[in-house]
Amino acid sequence: MASEQVEEREENRQSPDPESGEENSESCDTVSPDALIKHPLQFKWALWFYKNDKTKNWVSNLKLVTTFDTVEDFWSLYNHVQRASKIPYGCDYSMFKDGIQPMWEDEQNQRGGRWVINLNRQQRPSELDHLWQETLLCLIGEAFDEMSYIVCGAVVSVRAKGNKLGLWTRDAGNGDANIKIGQKLKERLHIPQKISIGYQVHEDTSKKSGSTARDRYTL
Repeated sequence: MASEQVEEREENRQSPDPESGEENSESCDTVSPDALIKHPLQFKWALWFYKNDKTKNWVSNLKLVTTFDTVEDFWSLYNHVQRASKIPYGCDYSMFKDGIQPMWEDEQNQRGGRWVINLNRQQRPSELDHLWQETLLCLIGEAFDEMSYIVCGAVVSVRAKGNKLGLWTRDAGNGDANIKIGQKLKERLHIPQKISIGYQVHEDTSKKSGSTARDRYTL
């Protein structure tokens, strides 16, 4: 399964044993052909970056970074971009299935919603990067099993008052699937049962009159 490949590749990304005397200097002649084969993901994914430039409108601030469809290309990208905890206030990272833009107006998102995890400022340096990385691994590793087809992507938003993770799905009305996705997300992110996360419908969020939208589901 894709999740097993992702975890296996991560385990293998270790430095050589300094006591073994071995150098990581294998030539192309000595590398096994199997080591050169990339491991494909079930879906092609796209990484987006939103820069908070107040001289531009929201759409102009949203930029596609790149797309990828293998385990190796994911890690190459992840290890070369700035960590979520280091991006400026007001900025976002988004990772969505290729062809879906990280906005409510996208056809794939219009009838959907998101599981929201709120983090305070103190959690930014200690927990944000780990939670974001684990969320990405859930996406590309198809951790949601048969419910993965309704998952669109995820967003991490860094703000001065606090940070937010959102896992987006395409069908807010599919309660059973969304509940199972939320349960798996809490499990993988090791969120204690006493801490609640809520599912907000995009349509409700776009029409909210207060600071937050009403939760459709809560875990």
